[in-house]
Amino acid sequence: MLLEVINLSKHFGGVKAVNDITLSVGEHELVSMIGPNGAGKTTFFNLISGVYPVTSGKVVFAGEEIQGLPLNRITHKGIARTFQNIRLFKGLTVLENVLISRDCNAQYNIFDSLFGTPKRHRIDNNNRDECMTYLEQVGMADYCNEFTDNLPYGLQRKVELARALSVHPKLLLLDEPAAGLNPREVDDFIDLVHRLFVSNSYSIMIIEHRMAVVNKLSEYIYVLNFGEMLAKGTPEEIQKNPEVIKAYIGEEES
Repeated sequence: MLLEVINLSKHFGGVKAVNDITLSVGEHELVSMIGPNGAGKTTFFNLISGVYPVTSGKVVFAGEEIQGLPLNRITHKGIARTFQNIRLFKGLTVLENVLISRDCNAQYNIFDSLFGTPKRHRIDNNNRDECMTYLEQVGMADYCNEFTDNLPYGLQRKVELARALSVHPKLLLLDEPAAGLNPREVDDFIDLVHRLFVSNSYSIMIIEHRMAVVNKLSEYIYVLNFGEMLAKGTPEEIQKNPEVIKAYIGEEES
């Protein structure tokens, strides 16, 4: 098992944002997490990726407990993510935004950096070539010299995805990747994520409100409600689950 989450909880004072969640993600598996607004989905991702410290419970990744580790070490171990609200660096080009993710792995010292040694140029060139490969995978190579500020929202989503891929993830966390996209862009993004999943060995976990995205991509779905696990199962099972239907559309008055 690639990811095992055991009795995971996060409390903010008296608010139980995530409460006693247990789930798993296997090797090369694509799963989704759904739930109403405020269900705790993004908080869950923040716990897995090290943005928030856990209140209690365990996060086991590739056989190692990672709860309590700083965000950068969790990233180095192979967990990458995108965010519900796009977090690109304004004033930088598409390529520069992706290259930033490689800086933490640069294998040269201060001397190499200050004096522009051949070692630094070799590593920088390798990083550039590698980042261009990820931009090609998401269809953004032709935009590499464009400033991200000038790109439409849908293309910015792809840049953020390329940046996440550039850290060589074993597990890719996508937080509402279709948010803000029009129907045509949503279909394009579904095809892109499916293509990336099929052609690579990493696992993907998606938070998404659009059931069209979830149903087309997911092998398995977890449902959160008020910070707790409400249901889990295949897309077909979740669509028929009365508790899930009640959580999303409410209970009819008698």
